[in-house]
Amino acid sequence: MSENLPPCPKCQSFYTYEMGSLLVCPECANEWQPEAEEAEPVAAEVKDSVGNVLADGDTVTIVKDLKVKGSSTSVKVGTKVRNIRLISPVDGHDIDAKVDGFGSMYLKSSIVKKVI
Repeated sequence: MSENLPPCPKCQSFYTYEMGSLLVCPECANEWQPEAEEAEPVAAEVKDSVGNVLADGDTVTIVKDLKVKGSSTSVKVGTKVRNIRLISPVDGHDIDAKVDGFGSMYLKSSIVKKVI
């Protein structure tokens, strides 16, 4: 391809392609309008459960067991989550991350602790 397409806003994959007027990510099957790509404002400061300020790319640990809808297992206390992304709050969830063994999910900053 001769043009530079933006990465997927959901999973940050660089393998996006055009399908008509949409951009498509082959890794997470996300489809979006290229002009609808304006960045949503992120809260000025997101803090973890003990008051540490979080930033994109931080590593955090889970501080309480999390039941996962549609799964018989849960995310256990102490699970390390690397390379988090801060997002505008969606139903109180302000972190987008990939959790090993569970995939991509939204997390609340109140149930994580920054690894220093």
